[in-house]
Amino acid sequence: MHLDPLLLSRIQWAWVIGWHILLPAFTVGLASYIAVLEGLFFFTGQEHWFRISRFWTRIFSVSFAMGVVSGIIMPFQFGTNWSRFSDAAANVISPMLAYEDLMAFFLEATFLGVLLFGRHLVPRWTHFLAACMVAVGTLFSSFWILSVNSWMQTPAGFEVRDGRFFPTDWIAAIFNPSFPYRLTHNVSAFYVTTAFVVLGVSAYLIRGRTHAADGERTMRMALGFLTLFVPLQIVLGDMHGLNTREYQPAKLAAIEGRYDTARQAPLTLFGIPNAAAERMDYAVEVPWLGSLILTHSLDGQIKGLKEFPPDQRPPVGIVFYAFRIMVGIGFLMLGVIALAWWLRWHGRLFQTEWFLQVCQWTAPLGFVAVLAGWTTTEVGRQPWTVYGLMRTEHSVSPSLTGPDVLWSLLAYVVVYLLMYPAGIAVMARMVRQGPREEVMTPRPSEALQPSLPIAGSAAAVSGE
Repeated sequence: MHLDPLLLSRIQWAWVIGWHILLPAFTVGLASYIAVLEGLFFFTGQEHWFRISRFWTRIFSVSFAMGVVSGIIMPFQFGTNWSRFSDAAANVISPMLAYEDLMAFFLEATFLGVLLFGRHLVPRWTHFLAACMVAVGTLFSSFWILSVNSWMQTPAGFEVRDGRFFPTDWIAAIFNPSFPYRLTHNVSAFYVTTAFVVLGVSAYLIRGRTHAADGERTMRMALGFLTLFVPLQIVLGDMHGLNTREYQPAKLAAIEGRYDTARQAPLTLFGIPNAAAERMDYAVEVPWLGSLILTHSLDGQIKGLKEFPPDQRPPVGIVFYAFRIMVGIGFLMLGVIALAWWLRWHGRLFQTEWFLQVCQWTAPLGFVAVLAGWTTTEVGRQPWTVYGLMRTEHSVSPSLTGPDVLWSLLAYVVVYLLMYPAGIAVMARMVRQGPREEVMTPRPSEALQPSLPIAGSAAAVSGE
């Protein structure tokens, strides 16, 4: 049996990044949420915000540690599996990845230490500042990683010399045409993902009764946030779609499953792509709605896949179905929010057992939507690593053999199937314990405090 190193390398990359992206999808939003909780505690002094912040910080620490482990693995693959891509694009992407380390990871790691271990050692304002810096660090990380990814999708600000990309305009390279849309769409998706986890955990706490008051507080916060951000996410997705139509029309044609160029194009709700016959079988369509959504005009033209050579078309089936999973989850989220407001209007939000169960069941929806969106974006870019300029088959390391990649892939599979269930089990145990009561000990203050004699302090410590 022939083992294709290109195919195995693509599977390995998909496996590693598919698991890793689940963690930023949670920690980016959770870091900002913890900063909000720390701010509420700092400005109000109310102990329940202290307790809730401590609860979510413990969960954040586990997910952050898992993210570091899975994130470190990915850069190694640029050298082991994708060395030709690294050689060609290093002059552009390496500085961006370095900035991600310097501005994001170091910032997160430094202030995370204060956030985790300095609660009783530093003034409250310092602890609040540390929470804010961790949140800012996660956003900087998203900024640089998505800038790199966006440059690969819509490259700009470079020139090609001897088969290598050299930057000519860093502003154009960093803020490439798809970057603003990809950044806002992804970060808001991460926030929505976290908010649904908070909603589900809040429902669990309410059903358990022991921590019901804290669960009600966090559920109100999550519901208010989702009421704003889920519709915003749909608007941002629409803007991203318009950008895709302009810069990656083949990807958009695959998303829509459209083989023939058309004006007044229908919106295909469902169908079975038939690549051999270049048509959509059993299509369920809404007339004219495709042009209206994708061009904001009833007479707008949508390019079909037949406009592009067969070897430059993405795999239609994967992209077509992944996009519909993402959109379907978005509308399901809207339904949950609408139902929550209806129950709240009737004063039964926290007393309706079946709805609390629905909140728990829908807690993972954001992760599924993020994976579906990532699949749409990355598979839809194929067959290119750098869109329109460098093909994936020309990016793989030349000396790779199929057995080498297979063994490393199997090792990654084993490690991830051990690490992720273990991490999830630890976080689940923390959720079952709930926000624990904790004595708020005095903190250092800038004001002068009466001091004990050294001998008296030593005696107090020793218990004499």
